[in-house]
Amino acid sequence: MTTIQNLLKYKSINIDNKKNLRNRKVAEKIAFCIIWFCALLAITALVAIAGYVMVNGLKVINLEFLTTRPAGGVSGKGGMSTTIVTTIYLVILTLVIAAPLGVLAAIYFVEYAEDAKMGNGITRALIKYARISVEILAGVPSIVFGLFGFIVFVSRLKLNFSLLSAGLSGACLILPIIIRTTEEAIMAVPRSFREGSLALGATKWQTISGVVLPTAIPGIITGIVLSMGRIVAETAIFWVTLGGSYRLPQNIMSSGRTMALHVYSLASETRAFDKALGTSVILIIIIILLNLAINITSRQFTRKFSGNQD
Repeated sequence: MTTIQNLLKYKSINIDNKKNLRNRKVAEKIAFCIIWFCALLAITALVAIAGYVMVNGLKVINLEFLTTRPAGGVSGKGGMSTTIVTTIYLVILTLVIAAPLGVLAAIYFVEYAEDAKMGNGITRALIKYARISVEILAGVPSIVFGLFGFIVFVSRLKLNFSLLSAGLSGACLILPIIIRTTEEAIMAVPRSFREGSLALGATKWQTISGVVLPTAIPGIITGIVLSMGRIVAETAIFWVTLGGSYRLPQNIMSSGRTMALHVYSLASETRAFDKALGTSVILIIIIILLNLAINITSRQFTRKFSGNQD
């Protein structure tokens, strides 16, 4: 009798397990369907927006549009040549200011901050607040940086609306991004690389410059290129620091207009909505090229480093 009861109990357990397994598989399929649906919905929205801009914007793009400067006015006459050059100037200036500061700050946080924490309480507090500040600034809206740049660089330091004011403000905007991405890239380097270098007699700085940074270069470059995309796409921060002149800047103290600012100006102040779409097409192409540059550069550096390791 006991044997029969055990068999019935075992059979009941097997049936329950099969039901639970079947329920879990059904739940898994439902979850995958929801995930795929959300992904397809997001991709569809992205393709629809980009497709609309491309289809309507490509109609106005020609050699004249790319090589003539905006003429101003309600009709939005002219092209966009000076906005392309201004954008390039601004990206270079901003990265020259922000990239060295961001990379060096990240190196300190990852490689030296722990040793510095062994010192007095003031040093520990400064490091702690510096890290918190970086995290907070990474989420601050760009217009806040714009207002800061307007008050400090444009008004107080008398730099006026200029490339320098915009570059300094833009550097403040992308600095937290470069610091965080560089930190992640450096922390991804295996600890054994550092230990092996130190064991061979290298100093800490030799280890960082000769082993850690070459290994982390793909991640560092990715962060810098992403920052370039942020500069190209921003409008609010440069509206209050760069000004809106459609003329070509003669030096870093000249005002100017980026492509993103030009799109905003055309869409809000003129009737040339078609030219705003045309400029948007160029912006989209630049963003795509930047993302391709990230992938290609990262792969090349990874392949080069892997070859050196072999």
